[in-house]
Amino acid sequence: QVQLVESGGGLVQAGGSLRLSCAASGIIFSINAMGWYRQAPGNQRELVATITSGGSTNYADSVKGRFTISRDNAKNTVTLQMNSLKPEDTTVYYCKASVNSGWSLREYWGQGTQVTVSS
Repeated sequence: QVQLVESGGGLVQAGGSLRLSCAASGIIFSINAMGWYRQAPGNQRELVATITSGGSTNYADSVKGRFTISRDNAKNTVTLQMNSLKPEDTTVYYCKASVNSGWSLREYWGQGTQVTVSS
């Protein structure tokens, strides 16, 4: 089994910054794509940013220029640096990883971390 543990959420004023981290642990041979998603109540989960094992990144238009995703392949971690935060960024953020455990390739999700941006 694989577990993803997120940290770094919290409350910040508009214009401020937060840094989310996600660490994968368990039986891991390699990790393909990792990413961050967010989901507001009543809405579908949406992509925020993804990063491949080679470092290629993809961002939602709403966060381009403000958020930066990075990863440490040796530590199986992914980080989302969020700058210039807006009240509309308020929601729960989830980490996702596509993990190769040697005998299977599966996607795993973290438990979610709340980000609240006050105006």
